[in-house]
Amino acid sequence: MVRSAYIHIPFCRSKCNYCSFVSYPKLELKKEYLKILAKEINNYYEEEMLNTIYFGGGTPSLLEISELENILRIFKFSSNTEITLEANPDDCSYDYFRGLYDLGINRISLGCQTFNESILKLINRRHNAGQVINSVKVAQDAGFKNISLDLIYGLPNQTIEIFNSDIQKAISLGIQHISFYGLKIEPGCYFYNNMPENLPDDDMQADMYLGAIDLLKGLNFNHYEVSNFCRRGFESKHNLNYWLDNEYYGFGAGAHGYKDGIRYANKSSLEDYISDCYTKKESKILSNQERLEEAIFLGFRIVKGIDVSKINSDFGIDFKEKYKSILDKYLKLNLICATQNGYALTTQGILVSNVILADFLE
Repeated sequence: MVRSAYIHIPFCRSKCNYCSFVSYPKLELKKEYLKILAKEINNYYEEEMLNTIYFGGGTPSLLEISELENILRIFKFSSNTEITLEANPDDCSYDYFRGLYDLGINRISLGCQTFNESILKLINRRHNAGQVINSVKVAQDAGFKNISLDLIYGLPNQTIEIFNSDIQKAISLGIQHISFYGLKIEPGCYFYNNMPENLPDDDMQADMYLGAIDLLKGLNFNHYEVSNFCRRGFESKHNLNYWLDNEYYGFGAGAHGYKDGIRYANKSSLEDYISDCYTKKESKILSNQERLEEAIFLGFRIVKGIDVSKINSDFGIDFKEKYKSILDKYLKLNLICATQNGYALTTQGILVSNVILADFLE
């Protein structure tokens, strides 16, 4: 049974230079989009009691409190449901955060990326460092006790010292969760056709990542997923649902979902989605082998690794026997380690995880 829902809000005031996500500076379409979004949710949602709801984007904090309320009232949830809203630091006042809190939204994920003012301008972020600091404080004052910050490493002109300073500044604000991702320049973003200078090379990015792991460990943050760290008990329940290979709804333009063994993706174009929100852009029934490979791929993203007995039970295989040569190879290289329940990537293994996981694909 589905217990999680992702809702995509594909609007931004402007596009960041590194962003290739489904987002558009077309706020004039917001009202019409929200009307169609409600239709899609009402059509597919089967009134399950949800454990997690996640508003992602784009910039969900561009929605008014009443607009968010209209979406949330469609769903069944309880006071124990984790409800996350991604927010931009330049959008949020105390009244706005308090309004979110009163709706039942109990987790805020703030897009920070860096506290370095010159790099913020270079990547075309609308906010400055002071607005991030203020947003965290205002959210805390409004009642939020579960706040996450997103950072990026590998940005133009970024050094290891700058990235470490970003992490220390973030943690000093009293947040409970931090995510950081290596910069990826992909088709559809400004940087793809206008490559910036002074990008850290792969070795420096690796050093940034490894240094950050050590730094956060020293600050009592648990490394629970490849890119995610938290104080004990503040893991993202919604994202863990993905990594544990459970089903979830995906609503909105460009959203992905997984239900009844079918992975699907909605139309990415705002106009196409508004004209027909029911026809999926992609829809695929996964074979047993594809489901097994996804369980392995997703399970290795979690730092504690995969549970071999669960995989054996779910797929009727002997994991250790089926993948013996692969496991032996990477155990000897110290890129995979044995755990109490199965296997996990080592820290060095995480750096080359794409190569390792490719060996598990048939």
